Amino acid sequence: MSEKEDLAKQKAEAAAKAKAVALARKKAKAEAAENPEGEIDLAKQKAAAAAKAKAAALAKKQAKEETAKNPEGEIDLAKQKAAAAAKAKAAALARKQAKAEAAENPEGEIDIAKQKAAAAAKAKAAALAKKQAKAEAAEKPEGEMDIAKQKAAAAAKAKAAALARKQAKAEAAEKPEGEMDIAKQKAAAAAKAKAAAAAKAKAAAAAKNRTAVQESEEVDTPSEISPNQSKLDQIVSAIESHVGQGALLENYINRLSKDVPTLVANPDTYFSIAKFLRYDEQLDFSYLSELHGTDFESHMEIYVHLHSFKMNQSVALKVKLDRDTPVIPSLVPLWSGANWPECEAYDLLGINFYEHPDLKRILLGEDWKGYPLRKDYEPYDVEV
Repeated sequence: MSEKEDLAKQKAEAAAKAKAVALARKKAKAEAAENPEGEIDLAKQKAAAAAKAKAAALAKKQAKEETAKNPEGEIDLAKQKAAAAAKAKAAALARKQAKAEAAENPEGEIDIAKQKAAAAAKAKAAALAKKQAKAEAAEKPEGEMDIAKQKAAAAAKAKAAALARKQAKAEAAEKPEGEMDIAKQKAAAAAKAKAAAAAKAKAAAAAKNRTAVQESEEVDTPSEISPNQSKLDQIVSAIESHVGQGALLENYINRLSKDVPTLVANPDTYFSIAKFLRYDEQLDFSYLSELHGTDFESHMEIYVHLHSFKMNQSVALKVKLDRDTPVIPSLVPLWSGANWPECEAYDLLGINFYEHPDLKRILLGEDWKGYPLRKDYEPYDVEV
């Protein structure tokens, strides 16, 4: 068949289509004039459906004829053109029908129709997006799928955060200033209380660890015997003979402090042991070189460092005190050098040395609140 014949055939088909459409319109108008308002919409719908069916049948017939004439390469192109033309025709027909319905319907019905149309369009778009996502998922490898999921999750999170911020702003705009200030104060107070509780728990755990480590290090006795072990045994034996068997709670060589022999006294026998060490002719610990107190949170402790020039030996005397009521006899009657160190321990830790000749605060004023070297000390004036 020649090109002229093809062109003539196409023109004839187009004329037939136009004639069929005009005939359908004329028939619809005639039916609309005869039918009441309730039947007009139904007639329009039927006419539109008939027109669509007729156009589809005509398009199929034309496609078959073109398929029989065209080679395989041109068939696909013809199908694509026919599909595009059908879509364009259907869209134009839908727009025309919507205009006609809008002209006949009141405003209330128009809004409902618009909403239905928008909902249908959304549903169609969602279905198309799902179909496209499935197709892409089938084509993409697993690595790209994970990245896509991560991007989608990140976008969802960002959207949720933005919505939360927007909602918070809206609530803030609705609340009066008084309620906002109260809410802020409550939030700040809750945050402070939480931080204080966490700090307190952390400090308690740290103190417990320090005490455990210190005691384990002090009590730990390596296999090698200390050169001061014999002197410690001599001192312990003399104390138990003259003061009593239960006078000492424990004794050991402190490897962390130059192997100094260390004596831990019972609070009831603390002064008696110190007096024996001071005045015994064989021991003669006549020099007090150090005295200080320490807060271990579980208890208070006094540490006294003594030296005997006669034995050419030092010894440490320790006593553990109740933290709530730390009271112990003063050593000033035995060593006058204990005067100021005991005042300092009283001033900074609150340890009371009874029978001290002039126990007073030497660094802080008498009206100072609290004891700064205690682990739970809180300043009375926070600005100091």
